[in-house]
Amino acid sequence: MSSEKKFAFAPQLYIPHGVEDVSFYVDGLGARELRRFSNDDGTVHVAEFLLGDQIFHLHETSERINCLSPAEAKSSTVMIGLFVDDVDAVMQSAEKAGAKIINPAQDYDYGYRQGELVDPFGHLWLIEKSI
Repeated sequence: MSSEKKFAFAPQLYIPHGVEDVSFYVDGLGARELRRFSNDDGTVHVAEFLLGDQIFHLHETSERINCLSPAEAKSSTVMIGLFVDDVDAVMQSAEKAGAKIINPAQDYDYGYRQGELVDPFGHLWLIEKSI
């Protein structure tokens, strides 16, 4: 029996109150929405997505834990690295679904093809693959 511990990250990305449409993550990044918990007015409280074999959540901002969305903070403190098979295709799909391209995909001498984008809620993504 192995004593090795297994870990997985499940980021929780904050979105402002009142968001109804989070289809960017399905249409732009190819995620699958697993479940959603809505507020009484139909806006998103929490949405859970599967991207590849990794789970991530969108959660409306919460004063309880003092978290702001990037739009509310007018900044982001993290860039999410997403490894994919086809960087260019994902960048194109994300842009079509509403992302803003920050740096177009290109090959780097350290062995990665990478492009940077910001999603409609202000979250920064580094779309990448090893080449």
